[in-house]
Amino acid sequence: MLSKVKIDRINALSKKSKAEGLTEQEQQEQKALREEYLKTFRSSMKNTLKNVTVVDPEGNDVTPQKLKNEKNKGLH
Repeated sequence: MLSKVKIDRINALSKKSKAEGLTEQEQQEQKALREEYLKTFRSSMKNTLKNVTVVDPEGNDVTPQKLKNEKNKGLH
């Protein structure tokens, strides 16, 4: 998870961008922070999905095979 300081900085740069614009250096910083945020988010989402089991109304496991394969990779 991204630190609160970095998230606050992302928000501050976004606010400033809308209000008055950013310098070239601030734009680069914003881009780097956004990329780091997205990388962290995607990693977290993948880990969450690896722990999901899809069950239909009758109680049958209907988890997609691709997700089952990902779960099994982690077990080996």
